Amino acid sequence: MRAAFIPRLGPASDIRYGEVPEPVPGPTDVLVDVAAVSVNPVDTFVRSGLFRTPLPFPFVIGRDLVGTVARVGPGAPRFAPGDRVWTNSLGHDGRQGAAAERAAVPADRLYHLPPGVDPTTAVAVVHPAATAHLALFTHGGLRTGETVLVGGGGGNVGGALIVLAAEAGARVVTTARPADAEHCRALGATEVLDYRAPDLPDLVRAACPGGIDLHLDTSGTNDLTTAVDLLAPRGRIVLLAGARSRPELPAGQLYMKDGSIRGFVISHASGAELADAAATVNRLLAAGRLRPRALEVRPLSAAAETHQRLEKGELNGRRVVLTTPGR
Repeated sequence: MRAAFIPRLGPASDIRYGEVPEPVPGPTDVLVDVAAVSVNPVDTFVRSGLFRTPLPFPFVIGRDLVGTVARVGPGAPRFAPGDRVWTNSLGHDGRQGAAAERAAVPADRLYHLPPGVDPTTAVAVVHPAATAHLALFTHGGLRTGETVLVGGGGGNVGGALIVLAAEAGARVVTTARPADAEHCRALGATEVLDYRAPDLPDLVRAACPGGIDLHLDTSGTNDLTTAVDLLAPRGRIVLLAGARSRPELPAGQLYMKDGSIRGFVISHASGAELADAAATVNRLLAAGRLRPRALEVRPLSAAAETHQRLEKGELNGRRVVLTTPGR
C-alpha cells in the first residue's frame, strides 16, 4: 500500500511517499480503509523527535484518520465491515501512523463517525476538539458558571476550547486578533480582547473582576507571572502548548491563592479519557458545532510539503487534510 513515512527521526524533508507493507491487525484491532488524515503540530513533534515515543521504522506518520472498516478482529465486536469510523490516536507509543491507504487501529481507540458528518470536516477537528475536552474537563475540572480565559481563540484548539467551554455553561473570555473577534464571538466567547494590546492584563482584569477560574494559553507563551496574578482563588492553569517554554513561576502567589498548574499532552491520555472526549466530539459533530474555520484538501503525497509549511508558520490556522488516492 502507499503511505507517507520516514526511515528515521528527522526534518520534514525526510518524509517519503511510496510503498510499505500493509498492516497486519491483531485480534483486538480493526483494519480501516483510510479516506482522509489531518496534519497536526504534534505530528511534527513526533517526526522530529521533539516528543520522544517508541516508533517502528519505517514509520508511517500521522495521528488522525477517517475511513471505513475493512476487517474486524474477533476482539472488536463493536465494529463491522462498512462502518465509517475515526481515530486520533495512532502514530505514537509503538503504533504505526494514519497517513496510509490502510491502518490497523486498536478497537478501544476507534470511534464511529456520526451519520451525515462529512469525513474531511470530521478529521480536521477531532484532534483539536479532543485536546480541548481533555484540557477543560479531564485536567481543568471546569464547572458550570466558571470563567475561562482562552489565549488564542482564533486558532484551531482555541476555537474548540471556546465551543466546548461555552457549551458547558462557562463564561469564556478570549484573546485574539481583532480580525478574529467576530469569529470568536460566534463560537461562544462573551469577551474578545486584542492579544497585542499593551494593557492586556488590565483589560482581562476589567473583563474578569472576580478573577479567572481556568486559564489556557494555546500560543505556548506560558507567561505564568501574569497568569497567576489573574487567577481567582482556587483557579487553575492548564498548560497544553509550548514544549520549549521556560517561564518563571511565582510560586508564593500561586499557593497563597490555592491555585494549581497542570500540564498534559494528548499522547499520554488513557483509552478511557480518549473515549470520554470522543463522546463529546461526536455529539458536537452531529450537531454541526465543530467545523474547521479554513480547510485545505491535498493528496497524501503532499505530506512532506505540508509538514514544512506547518513548521514555517505558513498555514495561519488553516487545517490541511490529506486524502488517499481514489477517496
